[in-house]
Amino acid sequence: MPKSAGAKSAKDSTSFRAMEGARGCFTTIEEAITAAEKAFYEYKSISTEQRKKIIATIREICLENVDTLARMALEETGMGRYDDKVRKNEVAILKTPGVEDLAPIAFSGDKGLTILEQAPFGVVGAITPCTNPSETIICNTIGMIAGGNAVAFNTHPSAKKISVFTVDLINKAIIAAGGPPNLITAIIKPTIESAGILMKHQKIKLLVVTGGPAVVDAAMKSGKRVIAAGPGNPPVVVDETADLDKAAKDIVTSASTDNNIICVVEKNIIVVKSVAEEFKKALIKHGAFELSSYQAQRLVKVIVGENGEPNKKWVGKDVQVILKEIDIDVDASKRLAIAETDANHPFAKLELLMPVVPFIRANDIDEAIEIAYDLEGGCFHSAAIHSRNIDRLHRMAVKMNTAIFVKNGPTLAGLGLGGEGPASFSIATPTGEGVTTARHFTRIRRCVVSGHFRVV
Repeated sequence: MPKSAGAKSAKDSTSFRAMEGARGCFTTIEEAITAAEKAFYEYKSISTEQRKKIIATIREICLENVDTLARMALEETGMGRYDDKVRKNEVAILKTPGVEDLAPIAFSGDKGLTILEQAPFGVVGAITPCTNPSETIICNTIGMIAGGNAVAFNTHPSAKKISVFTVDLINKAIIAAGGPPNLITAIIKPTIESAGILMKHQKIKLLVVTGGPAVVDAAMKSGKRVIAAGPGNPPVVVDETADLDKAAKDIVTSASTDNNIICVVEKNIIVVKSVAEEFKKALIKHGAFELSSYQAQRLVKVIVGENGEPNKKWVGKDVQVILKEIDIDVDASKRLAIAETDANHPFAKLELLMPVVPFIRANDIDEAIEIAYDLEGGCFHSAAIHSRNIDRLHRMAVKMNTAIFVKNGPTLAGLGLGGEGPASFSIATPTGEGVTTARHFTRIRRCVVSGHFRVV
């Protein structure tokens, strides 16, 4: 069985501590911001080619340490699966675009030449989650320093050790490639209070927040330019024309990845009723375990708290660990639990962040799309459909209006895992940027040469 949140720590697991002497890491957020600002002014004199070298070195050193990053995150947060964390870190390291994402735009005409170029904001204040700690730091760093910025991180308190390790590792790479020390910084012991200071600090020119609704709401009230990556509750629709076997494999693989703690993965399965039974069998074939109605009722009391919110104790845990709580022993080959419910069930309404997903029947494709739209909850984050009907693929895409929409594939493909395009672990839905890359962390500057400046 792969190392995961439900497994005991392996003998070869990395022991670690918060490193007081870690490069780029400080005891106060004020110190972290001040150091990053100093590094930013040094970084301004570095050429684009040197930026490319720095980013290449970051990729190289992080890739050498990918196993350690995965183990440390699992040990500290207790969430997810080791093998999936390796994959997530690899995609962040290898598929986050760097300087190549930035391209000037030129306009040439009778009255001269105008060029638009992407300039840095300065010091970016970044807040990162416990679900994808090293991955978010890595992809944010690559994009932000590609754009010429420095970064001050206030990471999630539940992932502070892995975050300190990641920041130290990246600073090691930056310095080795000839960049300034402290180009990215972090506070060693982050708190809600230090996040508040970061959000309002006069030296922070851009806020990039990846997290839940509370931290996003706080950032939006800061008065600063904000890129906010908030929550989602991604639905997937399966109709009667779909390749049911492929759809089942895609959904089980994606929804169970890192025990469902990734924001883009499927969290509701809506199936046209004429193929519901056949599709359920396909899900079970590919690694899902079906709960009975009685078992689902018992499980609600375990994983949903009295306050009506997901019980954090079970977030990111293995399906075997969760179901053991209601006296069910599940084979190690099973990665996901499914429970047939209606669209008003807590499993459907809540973003559980657990490998427990509702299975909802719809009378037809129209009802399925409406259910999906309602359950997505206006997050405009991610959604998917499996269908061979082109009209239905189009109709649902238009209706959902999500930042990521996947047709006939796992929603993970929208993140860069098994799909084309860049990777990012900051999917900015509240503020509209979508899959964020280097270009989003820059400001547009316009330079005009008036008069004759043409070759034709």
